[in-house]
Amino acid sequence: MMRDKLKDKMTEVSDYIFQHPELSKHEEQSSRALADFLEQEGFTVKWELAGFRTAFVAEWGSGQPIIGFLAEYDALPGLAQEPVSRHCPKEGPGHGCGHNLLGTACAGAAVALKERMEREQISGTVRVYGCPAEEIVIGKIRMNEQGVFDELSATVTWHPFDRNRVSYDIWQAQDIKNYKFYGIAAHAARFPEKGRSALDAAELMNVGVNYLREHVADDVRMHYTYTNTDGPANIVPPFASTNYFIRSCLWKKTKDASERVDNCAKGAALMTGTRVEIERVTCNKEMKTNRVLAETFYEEMKKIPTPVYTEDEIAFAAEISKEAGFENHGEYFAGLEPLEDQPVPLAIGTDVSDVSHTVPTIMLSAAAMCKGTPLHHWATTAQVGMSIGQKGMFYAAECMAEGAWQLVTKPEILNAAWDEFRKTE
Repeated sequence: MMRDKLKDKMTEVSDYIFQHPELSKHEEQSSRALADFLEQEGFTVKWELAGFRTAFVAEWGSGQPIIGFLAEYDALPGLAQEPVSRHCPKEGPGHGCGHNLLGTACAGAAVALKERMEREQISGTVRVYGCPAEEIVIGKIRMNEQGVFDELSATVTWHPFDRNRVSYDIWQAQDIKNYKFYGIAAHAARFPEKGRSALDAAELMNVGVNYLREHVADDVRMHYTYTNTDGPANIVPPFASTNYFIRSCLWKKTKDASERVDNCAKGAALMTGTRVEIERVTCNKEMKTNRVLAETFYEEMKKIPTPVYTEDEIAFAAEISKEAGFENHGEYFAGLEPLEDQPVPLAIGTDVSDVSHTVPTIMLSAAAMCKGTPLHHWATTAQVGMSIGQKGMFYAAECMAEGAWQLVTKPEILNAAWDEFRKTE
């Protein structure tokens, strides 16, 4: 069990980050709050990893094994919300993905693991990596490319969801690109023949991609938005741009679909007499699961009671479910879900996936919101800012700490995890 004073501190830190939401690459107060917490608990902090001002590593101990917890703390634009059961939006960003809880639970788990290692005189190193910019899928990718995680024996993290389980999931491989079309401006009525419409090119590209959907694998997703199309209609648009997310459960399929989207853009430029520039914003591989770690952490999760909710918390869940239209049929929370026999394809991506190709990685899920609550939604923000979310945070932290304890005390588990890691693609 985690000590009450540690839980009190975790509540304080997660509340502070919730009340000071910051966008990717600008997490000044959030990262500082976590780092200060860890310094007060005996960790040594080093800043500015991989060129990120808001990235840090907090370390305690020495020698092998080296266990790394991956903390996140960035918020999402336009999702500020009071922690109440009705839609009560505020201006600015908000924690619609629960990262105020995510980073704090990782820090709390690391502190709990450190304390137990001290009591029982177990050697090893505990690290917490403060990872910025997960929501724009660049933080851990750049950190991984620069070798930040190379020394680790294993990485441990979690994500707030509406259920409790080992995240034995194949998070998607993603390719994120900007397509910029350049044309020639002209008076749209008097001299249309002199113009070359960049907007026409962007629209034709999207038409091509929409026909392409019929000829890709079922798990491939291609979604887009226009990012710059302003200007009066009487001027042939000389510039237009789109942003695309191309995803699947396997990088090979994502890469193939992405190249075909590129061809749609090139064809559209050719048809309209315009020019296209293709800019890769970021990309990541699919999650590399590890059965050894999944089974190890699942066994520990089975020993830890899932949260029990008060009448007020149940009423809050009922009210927010009604307000938001969630179809949970009055079943707001449940216990630990069984570990699946095979990895589960998941229609969502994370930059943790790239780390999983460098070092054996385990991710857990904990209910920080009632059933049916989607991520990136005002109702998520509301629940991660109050006691429902905090109970999920405590549960996740305890599960991560107990699972990590198995790793530092039973070297055969890490050896088996690395054997599996090396044998799988």
